Amino acid sequence: MKKIPLRMCTGCGEMKPKKELVRVVRSAEGEISLDLTGRKSGRGAYVCPNLDCLKKARKTRRIERSLDCKIPDELYDAMEREMESHE
Repeated sequence: MKKIPLRMCTGCGEMKPKKELVRVVRSAEGEISLDLTGRKSGRGAYVCPNLDCLKKARKTRRIERSLDCKIPDELYDAMEREMESHE
């Protein structure tokens, strides 16, 4: 039986299978984006694919702490729009 990798959601704090979560990536150039495939290279933080968890992670600044950088509000708004379009 194959082991399923688990990751913690930065919003709700629950451990879930990696494939069920959306990855937020900071590339080597410092660019931050959503990684819906889970294959982009860079430092990653995981969040559930719903807006409640993203908003909770934004409020507590957990994604910023995980990625070791400041995330502008416009980027959070863009991530919310992208997440809404993929639901």
